[in-house]
Amino acid sequence: MHQDGVSPCPLSCAPLPPGFPLLSPSPSPPTTSPFLLPASCHGASARPAPHTESGEWHPRQRRRAPPNTMSDSLVVCDVDPALTERLQRFRFRKETNNAAILMKIDRDRQLVVLEEELEDVSPEDLRAELPERQPRFVAYSYQYKHDDGRVSYPLCLIFSSPLGCKPEQQMMYAGSKNRLVQATQLTKVFEIRTTEELTEDWLRERLAFFR
Repeated sequence: MHQDGVSPCPLSCAPLPPGFPLLSPSPSPPTTSPFLLPASCHGASARPAPHTESGEWHPRQRRRAPPNTMSDSLVVCDVDPALTERLQRFRFRKETNNAAILMKIDRDRQLVVLEEELEDVSPEDLRAELPERQPRFVAYSYQYKHDDGRVSYPLCLIFSSPLGCKPEQQMMYAGSKNRLVQATQLTKVFEIRTTEELTEDWLRERLAFFR
């Protein structure tokens, strides 16, 4: 006993015999992870944190969301090279009358192809040529007489997508529209949802934004 009356601790002060193995505490993995819910959440019991094959702890990986099935099934059709060449000539036509090129999608070839060419066709006549239950693309050269007496000949692309079309047809035409716009290099692009929309007043109203 020491002079101050306190006995030394036998465990902390006693010397260890020679060769006594020393044990080092092994690190324990964290019991919680920011990616795991606590046991109190939703009444679920806590799950053990995942470990790798080597025994090291790692955060639980999140599952990837399933792919967008609508985007995966969207078909984008190319433009028939013969149609591209015809559209280029149509852009620089010298005639001053109204004219139109009707285009459709060949589903077997997955190409936008020429369907029909029309000359001296008014918007109302063009409307009669469009199917009421099938989509179509129309390149239309229109003689636009301005209020101040000027005359211009704008070229526009009209996408006819009537209500009641088959969904797969609508998706195919909608997915291919941008590809056709790139091929035609047109900036005036309009869309109608019923063929009844296509009138001269409707067309003039939209072309007025490009004066």
